[in-house]
Amino acid sequence: MTSPTPNQDPVPEAESTSAPTPRRSPRFGTGSIIFATLLGILAGVGTFTFGYGKGASYLSNDPQTCVNCHVMQDHMDSWQKSSHHHVAVCNDCHLPHHPIGKWITKADNGFFHSLAFTLGGYKNPIQIKPRNKRVTQSTCISCHENFVHNMLPEQRGGDMQSCVSCHASVGHAGR
Repeated sequence: MTSPTPNQDPVPEAESTSAPTPRRSPRFGTGSIIFATLLGILAGVGTFTFGYGKGASYLSNDPQTCVNCHVMQDHMDSWQKSSHHHVAVCNDCHLPHHPIGKWITKADNGFFHSLAFTLGGYKNPIQIKPRNKRVTQSTCISCHENFVHNMLPEQRGGDMQSCVSCHASVGHAGR
């Protein structure tokens, strides 16, 4: 025991030591650990797939990128024989010319193309989706507006014959 000081009760020595700290619960629960593990696996698989599928090459404007998937080889061959071979690449005709629309369409097409080509869920010969037909029509008009302005509908979005209905071999000769 310690000697008491004036105006203080004696304190036994055992009580003067600090009390044991209460046990703390773990910082992360089991659910958090499982979530982090699954997120890590997903990120790893995504990174591997992006690398294996040459994902970075799709950020370029190089037509050779399109034949990363063998199913596109016929399209590449037909484009090389087309009248647009020297003036336009794949992105010029198949992506909007607006920067935001271009990257949104590129991401959308990239995801669904990789999914279809990986799982084999596509028609052969490959078919263009209605949304991408509209994009292609829009790019034709954008490049050739000076020539086709008198054929354009009076109201934006009005009915108009598709450019490729008459000019089918312009982008892909012999298809």
